[in-house]
Amino acid sequence: MKGIVYKSTGSWYTVKATDGTIYECKIKGKFRIEGIKSTNPVAAGDHVVFEVETNGDQTIGVINKIATRDNYIIRKSVNLSKQTHIIAANVDIAFLLVTLNNPPTFTPFIDRFLVTAEAYHIKAVLLFNKIDTYNEEETLEIKYLAALYRSIGYECVGISATTGKNIDTVKDMMKGKVSMFSGHSGVGKSTLVNALEPNLNLKTTKISTQHMQGQHTTTFAEMYDLSFGAQIIDTPGIKGFGVVEVEKEELGNYFPEFFELKQYCKFNNCLHKEEPKCAIKEGLENDSLSWSRYKSYLQILEGEQEHFRKDIYNKKE
Repeated sequence: MKGIVYKSTGSWYTVKATDGTIYECKIKGKFRIEGIKSTNPVAAGDHVVFEVETNGDQTIGVINKIATRDNYIIRKSVNLSKQTHIIAANVDIAFLLVTLNNPPTFTPFIDRFLVTAEAYHIKAVLLFNKIDTYNEEETLEIKYLAALYRSIGYECVGISATTGKNIDTVKDMMKGKVSMFSGHSGVGKSTLVNALEPNLNLKTTKISTQHMQGQHTTTFAEMYDLSFGAQIIDTPGIKGFGVVEVEKEELGNYFPEFFELKQYCKFNNCLHKEEPKCAIKEGLENDSLSWSRYKSYLQILEGEQEHFRKDIYNKKE
């Protein structure tokens, strides 16, 4: 039988067969030794082939094949650098929810997410959530960020999952597609899904006022069928986004504004660091490129963890 994985817990997989029947499935151990190095060889969104086995009055599916993925979003654990985790597979649009201060989303995190989406040919959209909660200064900061990423070519939408602002815009982008919501815990992913499809009634919790961090409400990535002809993969909140499977020489290709200029670098293999006559460094000096983006590029290039700092918008010192 064929089906799509709707939920992966690491040991059990909820699979929806082509006839609409839901099966709880296990996986054959051989998947763990076939060169799949992620902590979860099967992810939400995977297309699989499985067999149904009956043991007494219990029916269990056994997954024996994973179809070739069109794409996937993968991240490296910040604390366990040798481990990787596939967040979702076969995604048409990856939405990243961004909040300014409750909790804060810094540009290194945004940039790492965008690099991964670029590397796997997934359209990425930035949703600036909770815009109804910001004062005038904070609103200007959000507008600055949105302008920065729009200038690179990314679609940015200011939304409020609680008031419903621009929710219809998001719906229109999702119709007929498999979408993924991602972001830190507390940015409002589950609240947004509930605004899009109130009947789902996903669990939500309040932000921790002490640390301005969200509490985990989504434990495992899970796909939902929505009434307006869309599918959504809701993912657990993540603290850090480690980029994997990107070669140093290729990294600049996944920063679209760098890729446009690299042909003007003196050296074809320019890493945009110390090389002479580098078009990217020249773009930084004449302020046609963003220093925050360049800092993110260097962090990834040098294998550093994300720097959660308040000076991320400032020019390099």
